[in-house]
Amino acid sequence: MIDHVYHLDFDQQRGLQEQLRESLVSAILSGGFPASEPLPSCRRLSQQLAISRNTVALVYESLLDNGYLVSRPRSGYYLHPDYCDRSAEAVLRITPGGHPGLADEPAERAPDWAARFRMQPSLKHGVLRPSNWASFEYPFIYGQPISDLFPLERWREVSRNNLRGERDQAWLGDRFDRDDEMLIEQLRTRVLPKRGIWARADEILVTLGSQNALYLLGSLLMARGVKVGMENPGFRDAMSIFDLHGAQVHLQPVDAEGLVVDPRLHGCQYLYLTPGHQVPTGVTMSPARRGELMRHVREHDQVVIEDDYDAEFNLDNHPLPALKAGDSQGRVIYMSSLSKAFSPGLRIGYMVADAELIDELRALRRLMYRHPPLNNQRMLADFLAQGHYDAHLRRFREEHGRRRELLYQALHADLRECQPMGSPGASACWLAAPAGVCTQKLAWAAAQRSVLVESGAQFFLGGEAAPVNYMRLGFHAIDAQRIRPGVRQLAQVLEGL
Repeated sequence: MIDHVYHLDFDQQRGLQEQLRESLVSAILSGGFPASEPLPSCRRLSQQLAISRNTVALVYESLLDNGYLVSRPRSGYYLHPDYCDRSAEAVLRITPGGHPGLADEPAERAPDWAARFRMQPSLKHGVLRPSNWASFEYPFIYGQPISDLFPLERWREVSRNNLRGERDQAWLGDRFDRDDEMLIEQLRTRVLPKRGIWARADEILVTLGSQNALYLLGSLLMARGVKVGMENPGFRDAMSIFDLHGAQVHLQPVDAEGLVVDPRLHGCQYLYLTPGHQVPTGVTMSPARRGELMRHVREHDQVVIEDDYDAEFNLDNHPLPALKAGDSQGRVIYMSSLSKAFSPGLRIGYMVADAELIDELRALRRLMYRHPPLNNQRMLADFLAQGHYDAHLRRFREEHGRRRELLYQALHADLRECQPMGSPGASACWLAAPAGVCTQKLAWAAAQRSVLVESGAQFFLGGEAAPVNYMRLGFHAIDAQRIRPGVRQLAQVLEGL
């Protein structure tokens, strides 16, 4: 496998894909890659160039489509025969006995996987960020924890207690499709009431995070002919999940009160939205708009999929209850996560819906992975029961609020040209840069100074021209003392554009 450094000086005035493709084509035509070795993997090349792995994958796929490369299963991308001397090559394969040998047939006769795919999830990118984001000095990215707040000693204590021989070891077995009863009870009595939700045990399903809940719903409810409305700008992965399952996605604009409710929504069977803090703007849906939405849903026989992703650390002065709290007809499917404020890598979320729907989702989940790991479920249940989770949330909210205040102070002092939008209690800051500023160019130029911000254009989901002057700044992954210097660096970059 190629093990050399591939270097490229990017021009911030041009697109990353365009420049990478141009450089790779030049290297291919000039004989820069050995014919018998694969090109650097997407992961390796993205790390070397400090760009998104998705960017590299898309460029490789375009070179494959245009005949510059061929793909070999479980091996990688190689030069197309037109660009190498095949007569000098000896193609290695694994013989039935497990020993390396010369291939009896050309590698091109391997299965044409691309022709067999019924869908291509690899083309559905999420929020783009370099894989080595942690090495940046000022990572204003979203979705990562405040790592030094994780209550490691308390988690170890709960783990040790559950591993004692005299304790119930039911989590060692296969529960078929059932969740840990203790965790369900903790969710029902201690977590959901904070959002105004009272549910029975048979109305709750544990998931591997909110995104897994979305995929389960997409598999069960979405198909060709089904129309689902969602916010624009919005959560790109939700649109990708609905689209992969054949649903028609209708994009509905957002204003200062949340999702706009008007006749454009009439033909939708489902509405996916984030009313607590809209993704990515942070707007909280107003009480008046909520009432308007629920009247519309009842009149048009629709179902709302409510994603309350940051319910655990909502810092609004008087946070509104979940839409599900006022749902008397079973028209709201509620989902949230216990791991976002705790440990995103834990991947524990939950859904609340009518028992009939939960039963079918549970049967579908059984066919996929039976149930989330029971040891994690029981440990989290104990963690909740012992009061450790609430104690952690108090510390987390305090630090979350402190960092948010530091960010807003820095923006007011050093980046007044950009206007914060949405609720100040949201878990990220949505900024409007001055008209005419392209935040994609800004983000690229800032990255050269080790400042990572998320360009807002990727959150606008339609094919039409989207606003280019928005960006999102997270404040959990960055050290608190680096927030002000990072904003100063960003301001200097903006001034130089």
